Amino acid sequence: MAKKVEELLVYPKAVRSVETISSLINRTDICKDFELRDQFREAARSIVANIREGFSQQTDRQFVKFLYYAKGSANEIRGHLDSALASKYISKADVDANDPIFEEISKMLSGLIKYLKESDRKSRG
Repeated sequence: MAKKVEELLVYPKAVRSVETISSLINRTDICKDFELRDQFREAARSIVANIREGFSQQTDRQFVKFLYYAKGSANEIRGHLDSALASKYISKADVDANDPIFEEISKMLSGLIKYLKESDRKSRG
């Protein structure tokens, strides 16, 4: 198991996804919808924050709880992409370019969750 959160394959991908969302917001009409813009940003940041916070927990079971939150945020972004498309803030091409990023993050988190549930170490230290 990783000794540092940065060693988890999903973590750097999650960090890069914050940049991806910021770029999408800045170049599309999402920037004009302050509520949706803020929801996108918070969800992307939440993925990173929950992975890092979970990594610092004492047990695998506690870590898993935070990974579920991160996974929820990844899927929240996928929903926001659908909403932004329906509102005509972004194109189908934007969805096609960005949705797979968050689908992959979600799948990677699912894999890590499965691994940790099977390990179920009582001490992560």
